[in-house]
Amino acid sequence: MARDSRVYMNQDMEIGVTPREPKKMPKQARDDPPITTDRTRLLAETKKPRQRYMEKDGKCNVHHGNVQETYRYFSDLFTTLVDLEWRFSLLIFTMVYTVTWLFFGFIWWLIAYIRGDLEHIGDKNWIPCVNNLNGFVSAFLFSIETETTIGYGYRVITDKCPEGIILLLVQAILGSIVNALMVGCMFVKISQPKKRAETLMFSNKAVVSMRDEKLCLMFRVGDLRNSHIVEASIRAKLIKSKQTKEGEFIPLNQTDINVGFDTGDDRLFLVSPLIISHEINEKSPFWEMSRSQMEQEEFEIVVILEGMVEATGMTCQARSSYLDTEVFWGHRFTPVLTLEKDFYEVDYNSFHDTYETNTPSCCAKDLAASLQEGDLLSRLSSATLQSSNMEVESEVVEEEAELTGANGTASKVQEEVSA
Repeated sequence: MARDSRVYMNQDMEIGVTPREPKKMPKQARDDPPITTDRTRLLAETKKPRQRYMEKDGKCNVHHGNVQETYRYFSDLFTTLVDLEWRFSLLIFTMVYTVTWLFFGFIWWLIAYIRGDLEHIGDKNWIPCVNNLNGFVSAFLFSIETETTIGYGYRVITDKCPEGIILLLVQAILGSIVNALMVGCMFVKISQPKKRAETLMFSNKAVVSMRDEKLCLMFRVGDLRNSHIVEASIRAKLIKSKQTKEGEFIPLNQTDINVGFDTGDDRLFLVSPLIISHEINEKSPFWEMSRSQMEQEEFEIVVILEGMVEATGMTCQARSSYLDTEVFWGHRFTPVLTLEKDFYEVDYNSFHDTYETNTPSCCAKDLAASLQEGDLLSRLSSATLQSSNMEVESEVVEEEAELTGANGTASKVQEEVSA
Protein backbone atom coordinates (compact mmCIF):
# COMPACT_ATOMS: atom_id res chain seq x y z
CA MET A 1 0.00 0.00 0.00
CA ALA A 2 2.85 2.38 0.76
CA ARG A 3 4.33 1.62 -2.65
CA ASP A 4 0.98 2.34 -4.30
CA SER A 5 0.74 5.70 -2.53
CA ARG A 6 4.24 6.68 -3.72
CA VAL A 7 3.34 5.74 -7.27
CA TYR A 8 0.16 7.80 -6.95
CA MET A 9 2.12 10.81 -5.73
CA ASN A 10 4.67 10.54 -8.52
CA GLN A 11 1.87 10.41 -11.08
CA ASP A 12 0.36 13.58 -9.60
CA MET A 13 3.66 15.44 -9.70
CA GLU A 14 4.31 14.55 -13.34
CA ILE A 15 1.06 15.97 -14.67
CA GLY A 16 1.72 18.36 -17.51
CA VAL A 17 5.52 17.96 -17.36
CA THR A 18 7.44 17.96 -20.60
CA PRO A 19 10.45 15.62 -20.42
CA ARG A 20 13.76 17.33 -20.96
CA GLU A 21 15.18 15.60 -24.05
CA PRO A 22 17.85 17.33 -26.13
CA LYS A 23 16.99 17.36 -29.81
CA LYS A 24 19.53 17.33 -32.60
CA MET A 25 18.96 20.03 -35.20
CA PRO A 26 20.09 19.81 -38.83
CA LYS A 27 22.92 21.97 -40.00
CA GLN A 28 20.65 24.25 -42.04
CA ALA A 29 18.47 24.93 -39.02
CA ARG A 30 21.54 25.65 -36.89
CA ASP A 31 22.90 28.10 -39.45
CA ASP A 32 19.63 29.97 -39.89
CA PRO A 33 18.57 32.57 -37.29
CA PRO A 34 16.64 30.82 -34.51
CA ILE A 35 12.90 31.24 -34.41
CA THR A 36 11.67 32.39 -31.04
CA THR A 37 9.02 29.95 -29.84
CA ASP A 38 9.32 30.46 -26.11
CA ARG A 39 6.45 31.04 -23.74
CA THR A 40 6.93 34.81 -23.78
CA ARG A 41 6.21 35.08 -27.48
CA LEU A 42 3.36 32.59 -27.41
CA LEU A 43 1.62 34.50 -24.64
CA ALA A 44 2.38 37.83 -26.29
CA GLU A 45 0.54 36.66 -29.40
CA THR A 46 -2.54 35.73 -27.41
CA LYS A 47 -2.50 38.62 -24.95
CA LYS A 48 -2.81 42.26 -25.82
CA PRO A 49 0.13 44.53 -24.95
CA ARG A 50 -0.12 45.76 -21.40
CA GLN A 51 1.41 48.81 -19.79
CA ARG A 52 3.99 48.05 -17.14
CA TYR A 53 3.57 49.53 -13.69
CA MET A 54 7.35 49.60 -13.34
CA GLU A 55 10.04 49.27 -15.98
CA LYS A 56 12.85 46.75 -15.75
CA ASP A 57 15.27 49.54 -14.82
CA GLY A 58 13.10 50.53 -11.83
CA LYS A 59 11.37 53.57 -13.34
CA CYS A 60 7.73 53.86 -12.28
CA ASN A 61 5.26 54.57 -15.08
CA VAL A 62 3.06 56.80 -12.95
CA HIS A 63 2.47 60.46 -13.82
CA HIS A 64 0.77 62.92 -11.49
CA GLY A 65 -1.81 65.00 -13.30
CA ASN A 66 -4.20 67.79 -12.31
CA VAL A 67 -2.14 68.80 -9.28
CA GLN A 68 -3.81 71.96 -8.00
CA GLU A 69 -1.69 72.57 -4.90
CA THR A 70 1.60 73.26 -6.67
CA TYR A 71 2.73 75.49 -3.81
CA ARG A 72 3.64 72.36 -1.89
CA TYR A 73 6.65 71.90 -4.17
CA PHE A 74 8.00 75.31 -3.18
CA SER A 75 7.49 74.63 0.52
CA ASP A 76 10.28 72.04 0.18
CA LEU A 77 12.44 73.93 -2.29
CA PHE A 78 15.64 72.04 -1.55
CA THR A 79 14.14 68.63 -2.36
CA THR A 80 12.47 70.08 -5.45
CA LEU A 81 15.81 71.32 -6.75
CA VAL A 82 17.51 68.01 -6.00
CA ASP A 83 14.79 66.01 -7.79
CA LEU A 84 15.08 68.05 -10.99
CA GLU A 85 16.83 66.61 -14.01
CA TRP A 86 20.42 67.57 -14.60
CA ARG A 87 19.77 69.99 -17.46
CA PHE A 88 17.26 71.94 -15.39
CA SER A 89 19.52 71.87 -12.34
CA LEU A 90 22.44 73.32 -14.29
CA LEU A 91 20.16 75.93 -15.87
CA ILE A 92 18.81 77.02 -12.48
CA PHE A 93 22.33 76.99 -11.00
CA THR A 94 23.58 79.33 -13.73
CA MET A 95 20.51 81.55 -13.69
CA VAL A 96 20.53 82.07 -9.91
CA TYR A 97 24.13 83.29 -9.86
CA THR A 98 23.70 85.40 -12.99
CA VAL A 99 20.53 87.08 -11.74
CA THR A 100 22.10 87.71 -8.32
CA TRP A 101 25.18 89.35 -9.85
CA LEU A 102 23.09 91.44 -12.24
CA PHE A 103 20.74 92.55 -9.46
CA PHE A 104 23.49 93.73 -7.10
CA GLY A 105 25.44 95.17 -10.02
CA PHE A 106 22.43 97.30 -10.87
CA ILE A 107 22.19 98.46 -7.22
CA TRP A 108 25.89 99.44 -7.22
CA TRP A 109 25.42 101.35 -10.47
CA LEU A 110 22.28 103.02 -9.09
CA ILE A 111 24.14 104.19 -5.98
CA ALA A 112 26.95 105.63 -8.12
CA TYR A 113 24.41 107.32 -10.39
CA ILE A 114 22.45 108.90 -7.49
CA ARG A 115 25.60 110.13 -5.71
CA GLY A 116 26.95 111.61 -8.95
CA ASP A 117 30.04 109.44 -9.14
CA LEU A 118 29.51 108.88 -12.85
CA GLU A 119 29.62 112.66 -13.47
CA HIS A 120 32.98 113.10 -11.68
CA ILE A 121 34.95 110.37 -13.38
CA GLY A 122 38.62 111.39 -13.41
CA ASP A 123 38.15 114.06 -10.75
CA LYS A 124 40.83 113.46 -8.16
CA ASN A 125 39.13 115.72 -5.61
CA TRP A 126 35.93 113.65 -5.68
CA ILE A 127 35.65 110.60 -3.38
CA PRO A 128 33.30 108.11 -5.04
CA CYS A 129 31.48 105.25 -3.35
CA VAL A 130 33.49 102.69 -5.32
CA ASN A 131 36.79 103.61 -6.92
CA ASN A 132 37.13 103.04 -10.69
CA LEU A 133 33.42 102.39 -11.18
CA ASN A 134 32.53 104.16 -14.41
CA GLY A 135 29.46 102.34 -15.75
CA PHE A 136 27.11 99.41 -15.49
CA VAL A 137 29.69 96.90 -16.77
CA SER A 138 32.19 97.90 -14.12
CA ALA A 139 29.42 97.79 -11.48
CA PHE A 140 28.55 94.24 -12.66
CA LEU A 141 32.20 93.18 -12.39
CA PHE A 142 32.44 94.69 -8.89
CA SER A 143 29.30 92.74 -7.89
CA ILE A 144 30.96 89.49 -9.04
CA GLU A 145 34.15 90.32 -7.14
CA THR A 146 32.19 91.11 -3.99
CA GLU A 147 30.02 87.98 -3.99
CA THR A 148 32.76 85.57 -4.99
CA THR A 149 35.38 87.31 -2.76
CA ILE A 150 37.83 87.41 -5.64
CA GLY A 151 39.13 90.89 -4.79
CA TYR A 152 41.28 91.99 -7.72
CA GLY A 153 42.05 95.26 -5.87
CA TYR A 154 41.23 97.62 -8.75
CA ARG A 155 37.70 98.49 -7.63
CA VAL A 156 37.44 99.15 -3.89
CA ILE A 157 34.65 100.57 -1.75
CA THR A 158 35.50 103.70 0.21
CA ASP A 159 34.61 104.66 3.79
CA LYS A 160 32.68 107.75 2.68
CA CYS A 161 29.72 105.72 1.40
CA PRO A 162 27.48 104.35 4.21
CA GLU A 163 24.86 103.05 1.76
CA GLY A 164 27.59 101.12 -0.04
CA ILE A 165 28.75 99.55 3.24
CA ILE A 166 25.19 98.40 4.02
CA LEU A 167 24.83 96.99 0.50
CA LEU A 168 28.15 95.19 0.88
CA LEU A 169 26.94 93.48 4.07
CA VAL A 170 23.63 92.50 2.48
CA GLN A 171 25.31 91.07 -0.63
CA ALA A 172 27.85 89.13 1.44
CA ILE A 173 25.11 87.53 3.56
CA LEU A 174 22.79 86.75 0.65
CA GLY A 175 25.70 85.50 -1.42
CA SER A 176 26.64 83.05 1.33
CA ILE A 177 23.06 81.80 1.47
CA VAL A 178 22.93 81.36 -2.31
CA ASN A 179 26.26 79.52 -2.29
CA ALA A 180 25.15 77.22 0.51
CA LEU A 181 21.84 76.42 -1.23
CA MET A 182 23.12 75.87 -4.75
CA VAL A 183 26.38 74.13 -3.88
CA GLY A 184 24.52 71.96 -1.37
CA CYS A 185 21.97 70.96 -4.01
CA MET A 186 24.67 70.10 -6.50
CA PHE A 187 26.67 68.12 -3.93
CA VAL A 188 23.63 66.09 -2.85
CA LYS A 189 22.65 65.49 -6.46
CA ILE A 190 26.14 64.32 -7.40
CA SER A 191 26.45 62.06 -4.35
CA GLN A 192 23.05 60.41 -4.81
CA PRO A 193 23.48 56.62 -4.97
CA LYS A 194 21.13 56.21 -7.94
CA LYS A 195 23.98 55.20 -10.22
CA ARG A 196 25.06 52.58 -7.67
CA ALA A 197 21.81 50.79 -8.43
CA GLU A 198 22.96 50.37 -12.04
CA THR A 199 25.42 47.69 -10.90
CA LEU A 200 22.72 45.72 -9.04
CA MET A 201 21.29 43.10 -11.39
CA PHE A 202 17.96 41.31 -11.50
CA SER A 203 17.25 38.30 -13.65
CA ASN A 204 15.20 38.97 -16.76
CA LYS A 205 12.68 36.32 -15.77
CA ALA A 206 11.21 34.64 -12.72
CA VAL A 207 10.65 30.90 -12.43
CA VAL A 208 8.31 28.53 -10.62
CA SER A 209 9.64 25.11 -9.69
CA MET A 210 9.88 22.62 -6.84
CA ARG A 211 12.22 23.20 -3.91
CA ASP A 212 12.13 20.84 -0.91
CA GLU A 213 8.84 19.33 -2.16
CA LYS A 214 7.17 22.75 -2.28
CA LEU A 215 6.31 25.04 -5.16
CA CYS A 216 8.41 28.21 -5.06
CA LEU A 217 8.52 31.41 -7.07
CA MET A 218 12.15 32.43 -7.58
CA PHE A 219 14.24 35.16 -9.17
CA ARG A 220 17.94 35.99 -9.03
CA VAL A 221 19.80 39.12 -7.87
CA GLY A 222 23.48 40.00 -8.09
CA ASP A 223 25.99 42.80 -7.50
CA LEU A 224 28.68 43.61 -10.05
CA ARG A 225 30.88 45.68 -7.74
CA ASN A 226 33.44 44.42 -5.26
CA SER A 227 32.27 46.96 -2.68
CA HIS A 228 29.32 45.43 -0.86
CA ILE A 229 25.85 46.68 -0.12
CA VAL A 230 25.61 46.86 3.67
CA GLU A 231 22.39 45.71 5.40
CA ALA A 232 20.87 44.62 2.10
CA SER A 233 17.23 43.59 2.26
CA ILE A 234 14.72 42.62 -0.39
CA ARG A 235 10.94 42.63 -0.62
CA ALA A 236 8.38 41.94 -3.31
CA LYS A 237 4.88 43.13 -4.18
CA LEU A 238 2.18 41.64 -6.38
CA ILE A 239 0.49 44.33 -8.49
CA LYS A 240 -2.90 43.08 -9.61
CA SER A 241 -6.34 44.62 -9.89
CA LYS A 242 -9.01 43.04 -7.71
CA GLN A 243 -12.67 43.34 -6.86
CA THR A 244 -13.83 43.07 -3.27
CA LYS A 245 -16.79 41.07 -2.06
CA GLU A 246 -18.74 44.32 -1.77
CA GLY A 247 -18.19 45.05 -5.48
CA GLU A 248 -15.47 47.68 -5.07
CA PHE A 249 -12.88 47.59 -7.85
CA ILE A 250 -9.31 48.32 -6.73
CA PRO A 251 -6.95 48.98 -9.65
CA LEU A 252 -3.32 47.97 -9.26
CA ASN A 253 -3.83 46.55 -5.79
CA GLN A 254 -0.57 45.81 -3.95
CA THR A 255 -0.20 42.50 -2.11
CA ASP A 256 2.89 41.60 -0.13
CA ILE A 257 4.88 38.55 -1.28
CA ASN A 258 6.83 36.93 1.52
CA VAL A 259 10.44 36.33 0.46
CA GLY A 260 11.69 35.36 3.92
CA PHE A 261 10.51 38.11 6.23
CA ASP A 262 9.49 35.70 8.98
CA THR A 263 12.67 33.60 8.71
CA GLY A 264 15.17 36.40 8.08
CA ASP A 265 16.02 35.23 4.57
CA ASP A 266 15.15 38.67 3.24
CA ARG A 267 18.38 39.99 4.84
CA LEU A 268 20.98 39.38 2.16
CA PHE A 269 24.75 39.00 2.21
CA LEU A 270 25.09 39.97 -1.42
CA VAL A 271 28.62 38.87 -2.27
CA SER A 272 27.67 36.45 -5.04
CA PRO A 273 24.40 36.14 -6.98
CA LEU A 274 21.54 34.84 -4.86
CA ILE A 275 18.28 33.14 -5.79
CA ILE A 276 15.41 34.73 -3.88
CA SER A 277 12.65 32.23 -3.15
CA HIS A 278 9.00 32.75 -2.27
CA GLU A 279 7.33 29.64 -0.89
CA ILE A 280 3.82 29.29 -2.28
CA ASN A 281 1.87 28.38 0.84
CA GLU A 282 -1.53 29.20 2.33
CA LYS A 283 -0.60 32.87 2.79
CA SER A 284 0.72 33.28 -0.75
CA PRO A 285 -1.42 34.98 -3.43
CA PHE A 286 -0.44 32.13 -5.80
CA TRP A 287 -1.75 29.38 -3.47
CA GLU A 288 -4.70 28.40 -5.69
CA MET A 289 -3.09 29.37 -9.01
CA SER A 290 -2.10 26.51 -11.33
CA ARG A 291 0.06 26.74 -14.42
CA SER A 292 -2.87 27.23 -16.78
CA GLN A 293 -4.44 29.84 -14.50
CA MET A 294 -1.16 31.74 -14.19
CA GLU A 295 -0.87 31.92 -17.97
CA GLN A 296 -4.33 33.50 -18.14
CA GLU A 297 -3.91 35.98 -15.29
CA GLU A 298 -2.60 39.53 -15.69
CA PHE A 299 -0.30 40.63 -12.90
CA GLU A 300 3.09 42.18 -12.23
CA ILE A 301 5.62 41.35 -9.54
CA VAL A 302 7.67 44.31 -8.29
CA VAL A 303 10.89 43.53 -6.40
CA ILE A 304 12.80 46.13 -4.36
CA LEU A 305 16.38 45.73 -3.14
CA GLU A 306 17.58 48.21 -0.51
CA GLY A 307 20.84 48.69 1.34
CA MET A 308 23.56 51.16 2.27
CA VAL A 309 26.48 51.91 -0.03
CA GLU A 310 29.64 50.80 1.73
CA ALA A 311 31.71 53.73 0.43
CA THR A 312 29.33 56.57 1.35
CA GLY A 313 26.88 55.08 3.87
CA MET A 314 23.91 56.41 1.86
CA THR A 315 20.82 54.30 1.26
CA CYS A 316 20.54 52.78 -2.20
CA GLN A 317 17.44 51.25 -3.76
CA ALA A 318 17.23 49.14 -6.91
CA ARG A 319 13.90 48.04 -8.42
CA SER A 320 12.68 45.74 -11.15
CA SER A 321 9.50 43.94 -12.13
CA TYR A 322 8.22 40.78 -13.80
CA LEU A 323 5.09 40.60 -15.90
CA ASP A 324 2.99 37.45 -16.04
CA THR A 325 4.63 36.63 -19.39
CA GLU A 326 8.04 36.77 -17.71
CA VAL A 327 7.25 34.08 -15.12
CA PHE A 328 8.30 30.65 -16.44
CA TRP A 329 6.63 27.63 -14.87
CA GLY A 330 8.77 24.51 -14.65
CA HIS A 331 12.15 26.23 -14.98
CA ARG A 332 15.16 26.56 -12.72
CA PHE A 333 18.13 28.94 -12.81
CA THR A 334 21.45 27.76 -14.17
CA PRO A 335 24.27 27.78 -11.57
CA VAL A 336 26.75 30.61 -12.10
CA LEU A 337 29.22 30.00 -9.24
CA THR A 338 32.24 27.76 -9.81
CA LEU A 339 35.21 26.91 -7.63
CA GLU A 340 38.56 27.93 -9.09
CA LYS A 341 42.01 27.86 -7.58
CA ASP A 342 41.90 29.85 -4.32
CA PHE A 343 38.68 31.72 -5.23
CA TYR A 344 35.10 31.42 -6.44
CA GLU A 345 34.24 32.72 -9.90
CA VAL A 346 30.86 34.05 -11.00
CA ASP A 347 29.92 33.68 -14.66
CA TYR A 348 27.51 36.50 -15.41
CA ASN A 349 27.01 35.25 -18.96
CA SER A 350 24.67 32.62 -17.48
CA PHE A 351 23.04 34.97 -14.99
CA HIS A 352 19.68 35.02 -16.84
CA ASP A 353 19.79 31.42 -18.14
CA THR A 354 17.27 28.81 -17.01
CA TYR A 355 16.58 25.17 -17.79
CA GLU A 356 13.44 23.05 -17.65
CA THR A 357 12.78 20.75 -14.72
CA ASN A 358 10.04 18.33 -13.70
CA THR A 359 7.37 20.43 -12.03
CA PRO A 360 3.70 19.60 -11.40
CA SER A 361 1.28 21.81 -13.29
CA CYS A 362 -1.34 21.77 -10.54
CA CYS A 363 -1.64 24.53 -7.97
CA ALA A 364 0.25 24.45 -4.71
CA LYS A 365 -2.96 23.74 -2.78
CA ASP A 366 -3.69 20.55 -4.74
CA LEU A 367 -0.06 19.52 -4.53
CA ALA A 368 -0.04 19.89 -0.75
CA ALA A 369 -3.27 17.90 -0.52
CA SER A 370 -1.84 15.06 -2.64
CA LEU A 371 1.36 15.01 -0.60
CA GLN A 372 -0.65 14.96 2.63
CA GLU A 373 -2.83 12.15 1.30
CA GLY A 374 0.26 10.17 0.36
CA ASP A 375 1.71 10.63 3.85
CA LEU A 376 -1.59 9.53 5.37
CA LEU A 377 -1.71 6.39 3.21
CA SER A 378 1.87 5.54 4.10
CA ARG A 379 1.10 5.97 7.81
CA LEU A 380 -2.04 3.80 7.55
CA SER A 381 -0.11 1.08 5.73
CA SER A 382 2.66 1.12 8.33
CA ALA A 383 0.08 0.97 11.15
CA THR A 384 -1.69 -1.98 9.48
CA LEU A 385 1.59 -3.79 9.00
CA GLN A 386 2.51 -3.21 12.63
CA SER A 387 -0.85 -4.52 13.89
CA SER A 388 -0.56 -7.64 11.71
CA ASN A 389 2.92 -8.26 13.06
CA MET A 390 1.58 -7.98 16.60
CA GLU A 391 -1.19 -10.50 15.84
CA VAL A 392 1.33 -12.95 14.42
CA GLU A 393 3.53 -12.57 17.48
CA SER A 394 0.56 -13.21 19.82
CA GLU A 395 -0.39 -16.37 17.91
CA VAL A 396 3.19 -17.64 18.15
CA VAL A 397 3.21 -17.02 21.88
CA GLU A 398 -0.07 -18.93 22.31
CA GLU A 399 1.22 -21.86 20.31
CA GLU A 400 4.39 -21.96 22.36
CA ALA A 401 2.34 -21.91 25.59
CA GLU A 402 0.14 -24.77 24.40
CA LEU A 403 3.18 -26.77 23.36
CA THR A 404 4.81 -26.14 26.72
CA GLY A 405 1.64 -27.33 28.56
CA ALA A 406 1.43 -30.55 26.52
CA ASN A 407 5.06 -31.39 27.19
CA GLY A 408 4.50 -30.91 30.95
CA THR A 409 1.53 -33.32 30.99
CA ALA A 410 3.51 -36.01 29.13
CA SER A 411 6.39 -35.79 31.55
CA LYS A 412 4.05 -36.23 34.56
CA VAL A 413 2.49 -39.39 33.01
CA GLN A 414 5.89 -40.83 32.33
CA GLU A 415 6.95 -40.29 35.97
CA GLU A 416 3.83 -42.07 37.28
CA VAL A 417 4.40 -45.09 35.01
CA SER A 418 8.02 -45.45 36.10
CA ALA A 419 6.99 -45.21 39.72
